[in-house]
Amino acid sequence: MKKPGSRFSVRVEGRRPLTLLLLLSALVVSPGCSLDENPTSVITPDNFYQNEEEVLGGLASVYAQMRSLLDNALFLGEVTTDEMVVPTRGTDWFDNGRWLELHQHRWTANSPAGLADVNNGWVSFYQGVARSNVVLEGVENANVADKEIVVAELRALRALYYYMLMDMFGGVPIATTPEILARPRASRAELFDFIEQELTQARSDLPTSWPMNMQGRFTQGAADALLAALYLNAEVFTGTVSAGGLQRGQARWQDAITAAERVINSGVYSLASDWTSIFTADNFASPEPILIVKFLNQSGLGYLFNMRTLHYNQISPTPWNGFSTLIETYNKFDDDDERKDIFLIGQQVNLDSGEEITDRQGNPLVYVPIADIFQASEREGVRILKWPPDVNRVQENNSNDVSLFRLAEMYLIQAEAQNELGNTAGAVDLVNRIRERVFDPDKPLSAADFNQVTFRDRILLERLFELFGENKRRTDLVRHDKFTDPYKFKPQTPAYKILFPIPQTQLDINPELVQNPGY
Repeated sequence: MKKPGSRFSVRVEGRRPLTLLLLLSALVVSPGCSLDENPTSVITPDNFYQNEEEVLGGLASVYAQMRSLLDNALFLGEVTTDEMVVPTRGTDWFDNGRWLELHQHRWTANSPAGLADVNNGWVSFYQGVARSNVVLEGVENANVADKEIVVAELRALRALYYYMLMDMFGGVPIATTPEILARPRASRAELFDFIEQELTQARSDLPTSWPMNMQGRFTQGAADALLAALYLNAEVFTGTVSAGGLQRGQARWQDAITAAERVINSGVYSLASDWTSIFTADNFASPEPILIVKFLNQSGLGYLFNMRTLHYNQISPTPWNGFSTLIETYNKFDDDDERKDIFLIGQQVNLDSGEEITDRQGNPLVYVPIADIFQASEREGVRILKWPPDVNRVQENNSNDVSLFRLAEMYLIQAEAQNELGNTAGAVDLVNRIRERVFDPDKPLSAADFNQVTFRDRILLERLFELFGENKRRTDLVRHDKFTDPYKFKPQTPAYKILFPIPQTQLDINPELVQNPGY
């Protein structure tokens, strides 16, 4: 069993344990916006990474990129689904039409969303890759304690950023060194193999856990969780996408079960008895998260999603009154399910004082379903409050950490894979372990009510209930052949839209890139 070296531990006074990663996150080591632009930083492997402090600073910059990853994954992975919509409210949230373009799958390589959100996703993920490569090369000749752990973290982080690129864009160029080159695209299957190999090799050098003040760094459990997700989506990720849609590759159901089991049986994680505690501002103490993005109630380091969804008058400072969910999605939740409480509908109150509030015209603020996403009123849309405001927030900055992976998903991955292998009864039992903590009295599912086909649909529904807003929905819908299906405000869209286009900006930079089919 690997143990983290004591020299990486930092004692910080205060209620919430700060991490070295965030304390050093102002140090940015980035070779520009894409792998094909000139480096903008004067920090290079030749003049930096000469001591432990510099190595940890470089590592911190790679972790810091995860906050940008989270935003871009949210826009591309949630607003494009039935979980989130950003309606135009008068002149608010029009933004050249990009939000509705995302929701209705009208993006192209050079449309407003393509040049903004799709390109920003590409750039953000590749910045994570580029930072990893710079620091890996710098660390190669450094003489620091626990060097093998740092290298393993960097390889795992790079694999995470490549996972996001593979999920969103398919095959992309693979760079493992910081040289600025115009690289051709690898196939999606080749990228899958690279990510699997990187995680498998890094895993053995990663610790099983970190001290509280190092929370957020990669562990063996985090590597296994990412592997479990990789294997769950193997048919998609190793398949081929043409203008006509997806031709699936090889399934890896048993591998998904094995990786998820390693996390479940590690003894490091447990399901939180209070489901809501996973998302509050003091959720750093929750036993459930496996890999998290760290946030602090400090300028530039805070979690902002509740600002994007709440009405202008609902908390202070003024939120932005944008992101909502569809009433049809809200209505899928059982009224007795505690997880339905993450939504706000009806008469609203100030979340700090508890007093009923009005809209900007002085009328009672009552959230109602959206009638028209192109001309919605300020009170339309069921709002999302899965991560409640931090009572100690500083301006808009909340300290709620956000899980990229948590233990509940490992049970859901196991359940889906078990069902695909024919063990529907076992899959139902795994899902019931998740359900029992959010129903009082319990409402277990009965295996007698399902077969493999019907429980496949139920798994997708249960993932909606448990993982709403956690950047899983687009990937889940693609895996279940439902991403391009119509729903309210969105028509049936072409099958090739399961991948985003390579942004025109990137095609112009790198002549070796080839556009995804259909675009």
